[in-house]
Amino acid sequence: MTTVLETIEGGTRYLEKRGIEDARRNMQMLVAHQLGCTRMDLYTQFDRPMQESELSPLRGALKKRCEGIPLQHLLGRVWFHKHEFKTDARALIPRPETEELAEWLLTWELPENQRLLDIGCGSGVLGLTLAAARPGWDVTLADVSPDALALATENAAALEITNASFLESDLFSAIDGTFDGIVANLPYVPESERATMAREVLHDPALALFSGADGLDLIRRFIPQTFQHLNPGGWLVLEIGHDQASQVAGFLQASGFAEIEVKPDLSGIARFPFARRPL
Repeated sequence: MTTVLETIEGGTRYLEKRGIEDARRNMQMLVAHQLGCTRMDLYTQFDRPMQESELSPLRGALKKRCEGIPLQHLLGRVWFHKHEFKTDARALIPRPETEELAEWLLTWELPENQRLLDIGCGSGVLGLTLAAARPGWDVTLADVSPDALALATENAAALEITNASFLESDLFSAIDGTFDGIVANLPYVPESERATMAREVLHDPALALFSGADGLDLIRRFIPQTFQHLNPGGWLVLEIGHDQASQVAGFLQASGFAEIEVKPDLSGIARFPFARRPL
């Protein structure tokens, strides 16, 4: 009978031959998911025999992974900051850069009664992380996709978050009032890059990835509208593409924003524009 360790090693070789990056970690995660344990727990179970009832669905998952189905979709969940979120094809798989953004925002000293808007919320990881960490905030999560909003709502319920509300809106089309802060991780990939993107990435909704020839169509629309929906002194933070900082800073300046800066991510890429509506 095949042991846990033999299963991991065999599956790793299978994934490597089919060009899957980080094959051993992928296989460990799939086995842990099948056994209902953590990846670290596997180290204490290497000699445990695996039953056919466990191996059969694992073979199916391996086949799908080799077909380019993202690991996160096969697992159905992803860790982001301090929480586990449900993830599937309804919304963008959370990226490490977005987690950096959330963690940076949580270092700020802000009042306990902030009214916050997360535009293009997707699965809700950004807005819900902020809502969970700051229970005194009133957080609105908005997205044009009803499927993404459904996923975000499911995540809020699973995390028992009560200070978040949800709204289907094309940017600000259905949003009234003003906010103390607005965060947004909008689509920013140029359409020209579609043909060269990894097949795993293309399992994300195209609506959450692409935004015109230069990737800035949506951000170009969004920034002028944002100014009108911020309270005086209110702040805006975005996540953008690796070569878009100067253009986005120009949009912010042209729209009347002040205190404009672009914070780099951990790789040194200018990734997170910050701006404030003047008092």
